[in-house]
Amino acid sequence: MNKHITKLILTGILFSVPILSNAQITERVRPKEWDNLVEGARFIDRFLPMKGNVLSSDTWGVDGVVPRYVDNGIEDRIWSYWGGNIKKGEDGKYHLFVCGWLESSPKGHAEWPNSMVFNAVSDNLTGPFKLRNMIGKGHNPEVYQLKDGRYVLYVIDGRYVTDDINGRWDYGTFYFNPRDRRIIEGLSNLSFAQREDGSYVMVCRGGGIWISEDGLSEYNQITDKRVYPPVQGQFEDTVIWRDHIQYHMIVNDWLGRIAFYLRSKDGINWVVDPGEAYTPGIAVHENGLVEDWFKFERIKIYQDEYGRAIQANFAVIDTLKPLDKPFDNHSSKNIGIPLNPGLLLSIPDDKPINSRTKSIRVKIHAEEGINPHTDIDISSLRFGASEEVNFGRGCTAVKTEHDGDDLIVIFDAKGSGITEEEFAPKMIGRYINGKMLYGYARLPYIDYIEPILSARAPVFTESEEGWSVSMEIQNFGQVESKRSSVKIEYKKDGKLTELVSGNVPVLQPYGKTNLHFNCKDIFEKDEEYEFLITIYSGKKYYRLST
Repeated sequence: MNKHITKLILTGILFSVPILSNAQITERVRPKEWDNLVEGARFIDRFLPMKGNVLSSDTWGVDGVVPRYVDNGIEDRIWSYWGGNIKKGEDGKYHLFVCGWLESSPKGHAEWPNSMVFNAVSDNLTGPFKLRNMIGKGHNPEVYQLKDGRYVLYVIDGRYVTDDINGRWDYGTFYFNPRDRRIIEGLSNLSFAQREDGSYVMVCRGGGIWISEDGLSEYNQITDKRVYPPVQGQFEDTVIWRDHIQYHMIVNDWLGRIAFYLRSKDGINWVVDPGEAYTPGIAVHENGLVEDWFKFERIKIYQDEYGRAIQANFAVIDTLKPLDKPFDNHSSKNIGIPLNPGLLLSIPDDKPINSRTKSIRVKIHAEEGINPHTDIDISSLRFGASEEVNFGRGCTAVKTEHDGDDLIVIFDAKGSGITEEEFAPKMIGRYINGKMLYGYARLPYIDYIEPILSARAPVFTESEEGWSVSMEIQNFGQVESKRSSVKIEYKKDGKLTELVSGNVPVLQPYGKTNLHFNCKDIFEKDEEYEFLITIYSGKKYYRLST
């Protein structure tokens, strides 16, 4: 069994839970330090009031969700809808790819394995969506677009492909190469994010990370260790996306009905941010009406031209799933909730920020609906590492400068918390009207696109000349690697001893090499050995233990 070592930075995330029961809900105990988070620290703080115009009591559901605005998302009395995300087509319409089953099905909600996938359309991002065509069988869909313009519609155990969003979709399957690594909890409920070169990073339900060179060809597993928070939870409903700053991920503990939010520079190594990403209770309208759905699952994200998340879509149900029976008053639907996208921020100066830095200049960019000169309460701003700013600490603003329509805010660098590991410092504050603002910035001196060297398990061969070992190393990064070195060690009596070492040649993106070494005879019959492979590339290193 292989174990790929990845870096995971935790920020006050460990907590205990009560003993789980067979019910579909349990209460998770939050860490005490979460009490000190300020508004804007949690992803849940980004949810905005829902939109809708048609308020109706003539619909299904428990009292907590009736009356409601039935023109948000998609619902009717014929189908029980589940999952799905939105793409804007060349026709100017918003296309929701959603699955569903007949509400009258004898199994009720348990009919979901026989779901059909639909293309539903609307003139508005929040709906109402109306069915346009049935694509075929499938559950938990997620649609994404390839570099060549084709659309890929993932469903559990397969995918559909088309070059016309309103046309025919051809069914096929993905090929997954685990690369000698353990697949965590199987390959279902996948989510995909496009990288800068058109390749794709994918996260599976178990929290393993995979990469495909074009998004449709072979997906290769990079890790076999979940990147989720190391807490007790029943994880699924993962969604991943990339904006112009960083990668984002949300994963839901469906039993505890609490989701977690993570960030990453490269889509491989993840930072867990504190606080809830979402919980029941987020479906609130401007007039105060609350849609009290029992469960919020299968979150999907709609992004703007910068990649910022501007709407979250959820599958929601009004009761416990086993209680949703045919011809009853229960069902499920898809809803859309707007999100605060955050400010557009940049750092004009390319000099590294360190303990000697006196001040930090941050540019707040003007955009439609935001005038940074008049709309922002400068005295409320805090800037720095998330682990500082999320708790109300970080740098304070000392003065401002005009830069055309944009505004440059100069912060006293003291207390920024920015270290060599930081890749996306954060700003939190308020607008003049008292509403929360936040944003992330890239550090101009950081390489955001780097080689990603990954080894497969070594293969040992015995011959008359003795033992030899071969090993495949591949570059899953989007840029050429540098000349590197590799070392294979073995563990004996709790001690690591070097077996062989050598050089790794320069590898182009997605290029691979097979290394061969002669090694000393250390093996004893019927003994098991543990090996550690380390690839060194400058200050970076990559490890695989077998």
